[in-house]
Amino acid sequence: MKKFSIKIYSDGAEKDQLLAMNENPLISGMTTNPSLMKKAGVSDYRKFALDILGSIKEKPISFEVFADDFPEMERQARDIMTWGKNVYVKIPIQNSKGQSSVPLVRTLTKAGAKLNVTAIYTVRQVVDACAALEGGAPSIVSVFAGRAADLGHDPVPTLTAASEICKSFGSQIESLWASTREVYNILQAQQCGCGIITVPFDVVAKLKSPWKTLDELSLETVQTFKKDSEAAGFHL
Repeated sequence: MKKFSIKIYSDGAEKDQLLAMNENPLISGMTTNPSLMKKAGVSDYRKFALDILGSIKEKPISFEVFADDFPEMERQARDIMTWGKNVYVKIPIQNSKGQSSVPLVRTLTKAGAKLNVTAIYTVRQVVDACAALEGGAPSIVSVFAGRAADLGHDPVPTLTAASEICKSFGSQIESLWASTREVYNILQAQQCGCGIITVPFDVVAKLKSPWKTLDELSLETVQTFKKDSEAAGFHL
């Protein structure tokens, strides 16, 4: 962990894990999204969020709107922003029809909402988000590195540019490396200049693993193969 100066946020929606992350000194904040909440079995959005906020009162936590039309998206955002001083409202950069959320982002940040503009993949989207957020409340611009990499796109140039762009618009806008897949992504995000990285619970657990050299990992791997071969009773 001495390698990392970047802020690490946990990403998930399991109540017990969220509460554990709140107590974890390595974790600076949390994020959720509707897909993670569905996977966790959440059925009452408001009840779940307010229950979590009864325990998580200081560390930043993001809750996302789920409406698809902008008037309802704004209504939900204005509701969510009242839930706590540590709450960030996640607004996707566009709706499911491909219509830009930038005007809404501008309206909400001027109204004092702390925003996390999400589902961003391109430098153009970063510029548009930052321009809308400029001069507003503290905010986050979340670029989905892992999902892009899953399809063969190198996220590093985009995240490096995103970090520089966010900084150029003022200290109230932080760049975030989203959809992390492995511990090495944390080092990559830091090298890109990102202020924050979101890390799923299974990757957070790996941060507690003792540091090992590559030689040690090689020996450990062979020992595992041997153990499993013997346990399976393989013969040729």
